[in-house]
Amino acid sequence: MLHKSFSSDETIKIGEQLGRKINNNCAVLLYGEMGAGKTRFVKGIACGLGITADITSPTFAIVNEYAGNGNNLFHFDLFRITGFDDLYAIGFFDYINRGIIVCEWSENVPDLEKEFTNFYKVEINKTGENEREINVHTRA
Repeated sequence: MLHKSFSSDETIKIGEQLGRKINNNCAVLLYGEMGAGKTRFVKGIACGLGITADITSPTFAIVNEYAGNGNNLFHFDLFRITGFDDLYAIGFFDYINRGIIVCEWSENVPDLEKEFTNFYKVEINKTGENEREINVHTRA
């Protein structure tokens, strides 16, 4: 489903809509260039899950963990990850089936989708200074 966002707040709201639909043992794989709004989208997902914590990019931590309303959210930044060997090294696979996994920079690990039975692929494309096209594909 294609969504159009004209502000950071609208990107959060689109993420929130997805957050209300998903549940544990699901993955959200985010694709998009630097500054596309991936972390803003994750803020929306967290809000939709009832998570009130401040959502920040896990760039240096690699993963941030959040809990809310019976759902665990594991927010990964794969910017510095170059393949499956790196995923094993950071313990990524220990998180599968423990909650909702959201990955920024999913394009850095080709075939990552094959690791999940239920997932959403979200492509965020900048179409202007504040405008975004957010395409949400599902296999959930």
